[in-house]
Amino acid sequence: MSDKIIHFKLITPEKIVFEDDVEAVYAQGERGSFGILPNHIPFMSSLAVDVAKVIKNGEEKTFSIIGGALQFKNNEAIILTEAAECGSDIDTARAQLAKERAEAKLSTAETQRDIKLANAALARAMARLKAASK
Repeated sequence: MSDKIIHFKLITPEKIVFEDDVEAVYAQGERGSFGILPNHIPFMSSLAVDVAKVIKNGEEKTFSIIGGALQFKNNEAIILTEAAECGSDIDTARAQLAKERAEAKLSTAETQRDIKLANAALARAMARLKAASK
């Protein structure tokens, strides 16, 4: 493998969402955003519900990420996540409806459990919309 590329895999329990050689990987960790370039030191991070992106041939490709973890070593980056979707595959109208439903549930939530579930649904919808808009 060239020392100027990163082999990137995005994996869910169901499938490999994306696998290719890329020039850079960017993601939102639980403690802040980060970027990885070739030859970075080994690195691990838990991931927030947000967007990850890769740069390939100078072009950005985005993915909605529903939490998980990233591991980087020997110029290989692997994201393991419960769910992921390529930004270009996201139905923005459907994601917008999900956001509106989550906001409505949040405004009427009465228990801590309901608030937590509504916030999680809202975060997922926002991640999908953010990935689709890039």
